[in-house]
Order: sequence, then C-alpha cells, then structure tokens
Amino acid sequence: MTKDREGRGQNNTNAQIITTDNGRIYKPKNLLNAISEIQQFYVIESKGQNIPAEFLTIERTLDFLKIGVTSGFQEGLAIALLFPVFHFYLFPFVFKRLDLFSQILFGGIPYLPLIINTAICSYISRYYVGNITRKGINSLLMGRAISLLLKAFFIYVLYLVLYRISTPENIWKAALQFGSKAVKIYYGFFEIKPHLLPVACESATLMVVAAIFPFGSVYFLDFWHRYRIKRNAKSISA
Repeated sequence: MTKDREGRGQNNTNAQIITTDNGRIYKPKNLLNAISEIQQFYVIESKGQNIPAEFLTIERTLDFLKIGVTSGFQEGLAIALLFPVFHFYLFPFVFKRLDLFSQILFGGIPYLPLIINTAICSYISRYYVGNITRKGINSLLMGRAISLLLKAFFIYVLYLVLYRISTPENIWKAALQFGSKAVKIYYGFFEIKPHLLPVACESATLMVVAAIFPFGSVYFLDFWHRYRIKRNAKSISA
C-alpha cells in the first residue's frame, strides 16, 4: 500500500500541468500579452513536461502571427510619421546647430518603438526550448518580420518615387498652392531633396535589421544551448 501511494504520488508530480478550460482561454491582445503566454509555456516545458503540439491550435498560432504583424505595423507607422518631422523639418530648419550627441539623441526618437520592441523580441529568445514555445515564438517573430519588411519596402519606394518626380516644375506647381510662402517652400524643399534617398535607405535598413535581429538572437542562443548540452554529455560519458 505504501509503495502504491508513493508510485501514485510520483505520477501526480510528473503529470502534465495543462489548462484545457476552453471557456476561459483568453487571446493575447498585444505583444506583452503574447510574450507572457510564451513565458507560461516555457515554465511547463522547461521542467521537462511535454505539451502536445496540438495544444497550440492553428487559431492560437494565427493569433501570435497577427500580434506580430500588428506590432511591426505600429513600429513602421511611428517611423513613417515621425521620420519626416525630424529629418525634413526639425533638423534642417529648427535644430540647425546641434552637436553630435544631440543629433544622435533626437535622431533616435523616431526609432524608439522599433528599438524597444526589437529588444523585447530578442529577450524571448531565452524561452526557445520546447515545441510549443518554439511554435509561438516563430509565429510571433515571423508576423513582425513580414510587417516590417513590407513597411521598409514601401517607405523606400515612396521616397524613391518622391525623389524622381521632384522636378523644379512639379515642385513649383505644388508650392504655388501655399500662396505667399511659395518661394520659401520651393527653396526649402530643394534643401532637403538631396537627403531623401539617404534617409530612405537608413530607415529601410534599420527596419530590415530590426526584423531579422530577433531571429538571429533566437537561433544563436538555441545553437549555443544545444552545443552546451552536447559538450556536457561528452564530458559525462568520458
């Protein structure tokens, strides 16, 4: 009887801890919610408990993908809105005499959402251990990467088209719509025109890096983790 109780106690200890109450499953609404859910999966899988792959259904996988897409869209939108304000208005006409530190400080403001979310997405690489956590992280990062890459392509094409159609005739026609400020706007635009393509390349490149970097950190840490396991196994067997 005592052995039977001990055996049942061990079975209860090693039992899978999975909540299957479908009536109380909450969908993650944003990036932090999705990462919190991945952390919960990590707690279970890091203890050696196996979660069936079907636990993360197609619907839940798509939820992670959608959150990634939404996050990437919001980051790209912040750049699309703030970038022209800083680089084509504040820097050329308001902050004309800034030292290097101030230029870096103010120039980084449009990238803050991108930098913060990239750091958060890179942080979850430590949870890349089990089937469910891998599936959730891959879906989240894939959705964000798709959104950022499309946004980078769109921004670059937009600035490229704007650069090519910005002939003196077209700019003068557009400047005439502002009445007495037409001359000022005309010459002001041609002050910033040489910076259109460099700025477009800079923003697109940073968005591409932000899309790829979390994948790199995830797979690098996963490779390092597997390498350490193999190395420890060899040292034990030796």
